[in-house]
Amino acid sequence: MAFTDPASVAAYADDAARKVPGLADLHRMVALILGETAPPAARVLVVGAGGGMEIAALAAAHPGWHFDGVDPSPAMLAQARAATAGHAGRVTLAEGTADDAPDGPFDAATCLLVLHFLDRDARLATLRAIRRRLRPGAALVTAHHAPPAGPWLARTAAFALGPGADPAQAAASARTMAERLPLLTPDAEEALLHEAGFAQVDLFWAALSFRGWIAR
Repeated sequence: MAFTDPASVAAYADDAARKVPGLADLHRMVALILGETAPPAARVLVVGAGGGMEIAALAAAHPGWHFDGVDPSPAMLAQARAATAGHAGRVTLAEGTADDAPDGPFDAATCLLVLHFLDRDARLATLRAIRRRLRPGAALVTAHHAPPAGPWLARTAAFALGPGADPAQAAASARTMAERLPLLTPDAEEALLHEAGFAQVDLFWAALSFRGWIAR
C-alpha cells in the first residue's frame, strides 16, 4: 500500500504515535534487539521506511550504523528525508519495495507497520526478499496488526480514539480495519516467517492488536 493522500501523509507521524501503543518504546526495543548481534558499523535494511521515525530512532541509538530504506510512496519518503535530516550522511532512501532494495548483505532489517497491508502471498514474497538480503544469523524485526481471537481490534480502535471513546465508534472502526486489512493470526504470522526461510522466530512485543517478532 502506498500512502498518497496529502493529509494522511502530513499526519502520519502524529497518527502513528496516537494509534500504536508505545510506539517510541517499540523503536527503543528494536534498537536494543538489533544491537545484540549487529556490528558497530552495521548496514541496516528498512522496508517501509516512509515517515522515517524508526530510522531516526535507530540512528540516534547507534551512531555507527548505515541505513538503506525503501518505500513505495514518494510523499512518505519526503517525510522520511525530513525526519532523518540530522543523519543524512548515513541514510539512503529509495522508492520501491523489498524487491527493489540493494542486494546487501545486510546486518539487520526492520519492517514495521507494513505487513498488515499486504495479502499473504505479497507478505511471503516480501519476507523472502528481505531474507535473501540478510547475512547468516542477522535479525529481522517485524511489527504490525496481528490480532488473536477476541475484541483486540476494537480495543486498539478505542485506544486510538482516546479517553472516553464511544464503544460503538470503536467497534465500527474495528470492522472497517477487519474489512480493509488482510489480517493474519499470530500463529499464521509465525508460520509465514518460517516459510520465508527464517529458522528462529520469537515474539517480543504485544500491544492490543499489534504483535512484533524477531526472526533470524
